[in-house]
Amino acid sequence: MQITFKLYAGLTQYLPPDKRTGNLMPLELADGATIGQAIEPFGLPPKQVHLVLVNGVFVPPEKRPEHVLVEGDVLAIWPPIAGG
Repeated sequence: MQITFKLYAGLTQYLPPDKRTGNLMPLELADGATIGQAIEPFGLPPKQVHLVLVNGVFVPPEKRPEHVLVEGDVLAIWPPIAGG
């Protein structure tokens, strides 16, 4: 199956160099893959995987290991962001 994988802010450095400008890439996964399985090959530091959305819907940290992705999903991840 194929999903769209998006990383934001400082996490874009974990995408392949040719995908960093647009901050997204198509990602081929096995059927039944979870969020954890999707992001594992990218080596994202766990403390930097802060806000996770699937199709614009927040997935809480405790649900991410078992949340199964489906064809066409958009997985977007933001690091913690500070500001004022």
